[in-house]
Amino acid sequence: MFSGSWKESSMNIIELEIPDQNIDIEALQVAFGSLYRDDVLIKPSRVIAILAAACMLQLDGLIQQCGETMKETINVKTVCGYYTSAGTYGLDSVKKKCLEWLLNNLMTHQNVELFKELSINVMKQLIGSSNLFVMQVEMDVYTALKKWMFLQLVPSWNGSLKQLLTETDVWFSKRRKEWLSSVYKQQWLAMLRAEQDSEVGPQEINKEELEGNSMRCGRKLAKDGEYCWRWTGFNFGFDLLVTYTNRYIIFKRNTLNQPCSGSVSLQPRRSIAFRLRLASFDSSGKLICSRTTGYQILTLEKDQEQVVMNLDSRLLIFPLYICCNFLYISPEKRTENNHPENPEN
Repeated sequence: MFSGSWKESSMNIIELEIPDQNIDIEALQVAFGSLYRDDVLIKPSRVIAILAAACMLQLDGLIQQCGETMKETINVKTVCGYYTSAGTYGLDSVKKKCLEWLLNNLMTHQNVELFKELSINVMKQLIGSSNLFVMQVEMDVYTALKKWMFLQLVPSWNGSLKQLLTETDVWFSKRRKEWLSSVYKQQWLAMLRAEQDSEVGPQEINKEELEGNSMRCGRKLAKDGEYCWRWTGFNFGFDLLVTYTNRYIIFKRNTLNQPCSGSVSLQPRRSIAFRLRLASFDSSGKLICSRTTGYQILTLEKDQEQVVMNLDSRLLIFPLYICCNFLYISPEKRTENNHPENPEN
């Protein structure tokens, strides 16, 4: 523009049209200044405006620097803005990093303002992902989704996370029952199939089926020690006890040894498909260490237990978050009238 045959090359004052509302004078000053130095100081609060200016001026080096700054400063206050901007300006790696952060933190570090900011499309991706780090049981995903939906429909609400569920339940109690009736019928049929059929569980790994239908459960271990728990809720006759001791994680199929609130299958053998993941996060929600078993099939006899992960040689950082995907029923048993169903979710 300034040295070629463009008419602007002979002009003392050049007027630029700025079609992007994210761009301001300060962002343009930083963008033009980057032409004279390799690196510029980019504050997280200014990175979106500077990225917009860099994209308009096609400054690849500055665009890359903005992307790195965004990836290093993702937190509960920046993640939604970064995700939207990454989509607008074509930073796929930043968009992916934001989605990973949300999958790890949506359930583990719930936040009212984050729920308000999350769009419908992003929320659909998160709750539909088998990589969502769920704390406790699948019912908690429903509860989180209900709180999010309430804040989307009543965005003026202000209060604490502790107050949110109570307010949400009151609000939904006045809504139409038809919103949920078909879901309850589907779950009831799934329960009947599990109780009345000679179901022994999945026999082979089908990643697509597992990612689309597995139940997600999680637990937070505040410090190293000995823990034993079960994830409550309907478990299709498979009462799974989980133990963490001496840096081993053990699964046990309980049938006769310990009392159980629900019915228990007395099949000689039962199989489950599962994936176990461990993770630790820093104060901003950034993943600092993780490990996974990958998807596996585990077959257990009555009251048999099995070590599923050995962490003896690993340096663990607490609090430690444990998340597991389970599939209790064979996928082929979960189709009715050729319409796939999802009874465990």
